[in-house]
Parts: sequence; structure tokens; C-alpha cells
Amino acid sequence: MAPIIIRNTYTVVAAEPTWTGRFPLAEWDQVGTITHVPTIYFYDKPPDSFQGNVVETLKNSLSRALFHFYPLAGRIRWLPHCRLELDCNAAGVTLIEAESEAELTDFNNFLGTEELGKLVPQVNYKSPIETIPLFLAQVTTFKCGRISLSVKVSHAVVDGQSALHFLSEWGRIARGESLETVPFLDRRVLWAGEQLPPFASSPQYEGEEFEEPPLLIGETDCVEERKKETVVAMLKLSKSQLQKLRSKVNTSEYADPARGFTRYETVTGHVWRCACKARGHSPEQPTGLVISVDARSRVQPPLPVVTLAMLLLMWSQQASQVRELITNELGFAAGKIRKAIKNVTNEYVMTGIEYLKNHEDLKEFQDIHTLGSTEGPFYGNPNLGLVSWLTLPMYGLDFGWGQEVYMGPGTNDLDGNSLLLLDKNEDGSLILATCQQVVHMEAFKKHFYEDI
Repeated sequence: MAPIIIRNTYTVVAAEPTWTGRFPLAEWDQVGTITHVPTIYFYDKPPDSFQGNVVETLKNSLSRALFHFYPLAGRIRWLPHCRLELDCNAAGVTLIEAESEAELTDFNNFLGTEELGKLVPQVNYKSPIETIPLFLAQVTTFKCGRISLSVKVSHAVVDGQSALHFLSEWGRIARGESLETVPFLDRRVLWAGEQLPPFASSPQYEGEEFEEPPLLIGETDCVEERKKETVVAMLKLSKSQLQKLRSKVNTSEYADPARGFTRYETVTGHVWRCACKARGHSPEQPTGLVISVDARSRVQPPLPVVTLAMLLLMWSQQASQVRELITNELGFAAGKIRKAIKNVTNEYVMTGIEYLKNHEDLKEFQDIHTLGSTEGPFYGNPNLGLVSWLTLPMYGLDFGWGQEVYMGPGTNDLDGNSLLLLDKNEDGSLILATCQQVVHMEAFKKHFYEDI
């Protein structure tokens, strides 16, 4: 592929003055992924009916969107004991203008490759954290006229629902439309403090989701596993294949006749079992699964869907042995996932907040300290992480030159990392974006389809 040439880098600030000040992030915001999460959109060449300049359109509309979503124009800062606060200082976000002499004939050629990373804004986490923008975007124009727009958003400040709400409103403003839904910016309900109910200090809460994930039997660390080469695959699950899996799981002895297993519970259980088989684990091997649960509807009172915050709560659910997952029906794995999701109640959220508040230092729970390191939690072999984008309003991002022809994760190159998303082009089909070790991928694909 021809090199990507950076033409300009802009700092975009809100179009009008906004509130400035600092406040601590909620405890759940400060753990897990506090780095940036990338997504990328590909567009056809803008039609003749689009009379504007792509970069100027993006820049001007982004400035106006930041007036409503002003926390994204701020920075996060370290507090003692690896706590974080959000500094709404109106410092702005980054917009990169780039171009390439490449002919973008098939964007599928980029998926899972190093080339894709060149279309995504780069973040240097060795820089002081208070200098790193919370939102970065890169627009790349190809020789053929096609466009890619990639964004990176700080996961300490927003989750997928919040990020996509922002992108949607940015697009509306770019098209000359009014803001559809004002973001809900009050985070106080998720702060640790006097507002927590009496059960918040319950001794029954042990913080199991923060425990170190299992290691391979016979290993005392995961240093060697971290070094192994990985590869990304985008695997389609057709509507009929999904129906076959759901029929299998909902007629198993683990099924609840009153409420069938969901798409996510079914496919995640299937992926978990396939990964264990592909990796050739012994029956006694412990394995962990990490997923995310949206807490908006689970806290009391419920929070609006448009809450601008990081409300995906991470937890790990460990199977005692691989034998359990492999010898039992798919319904066994799906049942473990359902039980873990069901456990995320208001009490769970609030006691988790109190647990983190009383923890002396949060460093061990934050991914930023383990980048390029051999330390910290490792969710690759023998473990797996699978995040659902199934209910997110991912598609249809239009800035005035039409909707995207493809949207997906920007990079996803850590062993065990997986995403589940809808297929934009076919109703009822799903796409699994998964990263596995090179030595395991072909076996994983084989089991993924043959075990349906």
C-alpha cells in the first residue's frame, strides 16, 4: 500500500465557551480500559451533490458538537494512588488530515492488517496523560476519491454507547441539522460517597471480577504467551447459522423455557468453547471469560441512554475446568454467561464502587500501565474477552456525503480480544471480529463453523 501522508493536524475546540472545572471520575471509569478505543468508517467518493470541503465540514461541525459534549474537549489527570479526574479545560480534540496514493478498491484487504493501523490516529501513552486528547479523528482521502474516517475515544470518559451518540450528533450537525438528543453529563450518581446505600459495604462482595485471570497450567506468568504472534479474523455468522446455534442451546437441558438464551449468550458461549478446543487445552485447564455489561438500566434510578460516561462494567467469569465447557452442551457455557450478566444489579454496581473506593491503589486494574509490558492482567490464552456491539447504533454515520460502506473496529490485535457486531449488509447475520494466536486461528475457524 502507498504510504499515508499527514497533511495537517488540527486542534479543534468548542465553538462557544463551555463550563470549565475538574471533578473525579467515577470509580468504575478508572479501571479496566482507560486507553482509547478505535473505530473506522469507509466512505465512497462524495457525490457531486456534496458541494462542501470534507475536512472543513468535519472541522466546523466537530467544533459545534463539542459545545454540547464539552467533557470530550478536556483532559484526564492523575490523582494520588492512580486515581483519575476529568479536567474540563476546553483544550480541544485532534483532527488529522491525511491522504494516500492508494486505490481503495477493497477495504476488506485492510481488516486485521498493519495497514489499517496507519489509517487510525496514533496515541503516545508515554506522554503525560494530561497532554493526551480524549478524542482523536483522522480523515484519509485515497487516490480514487474514497475516504476513511477513524476515531479514537478515551474509554475512561465514554463507553461505546456514549461515543456513538457523540458521533451521531456530530454527523447531524455536519448535515446542517439540529442536535437530536442533549447528552446527560451528571456523573455524580456513580461517585463513591455518602449517597451510597447501606449495603455498599456488604462483606459478601469480594471483587472477584478484579482477580487475576487463570494462567496456563504449569506457568507462573504469561510472559511467553504475550510474545506470541497474533492474527485477526472477521468471521460471518449467517442468520441460518445463528438460528441453528440458538435452536441447539434453547433445547438443551440448561435452557429456561420462559426465556430463551440471547444471541450474545449463545454466540459467546460458542466462541468460548471453540477457543478452548482450538488451543488444545487439557481438560483440567482453568479458563476465564471477560465481558462488559451496560449498567445504565441496572442502577437505581436508571440512567438515560445518552449519559456521557463509561458505564460498561468489566467482570471475569471463570470456568473451573475446560472439561466443563467441552463435555457439556453449549447451554452450559451460555448459562454461565447469563448468570454472570444477571448478577450485575444495582447492588453489584454500588458495592463495586465502594470496593474500588476502599482499594488503596488502582494501578493494578488499569490497562495503561501494562502496554508493552509483561505485567498486569492478560486475557489471552487460556482466556477470552468478548464485547457485544449488537445493540449499539453503529451504522448510518453520514456527514453530508452519504452513509459509510463499512464500519468496524480500528485495531483489535491482542490475543483473545473479540467483538460481536451486526452485519450491515444482511439482516440477521452477525460478524465476529476475533484475535487469536496464529498457531490457533485455523483450528478456531474450523470449530467455529463445524461445531454449529
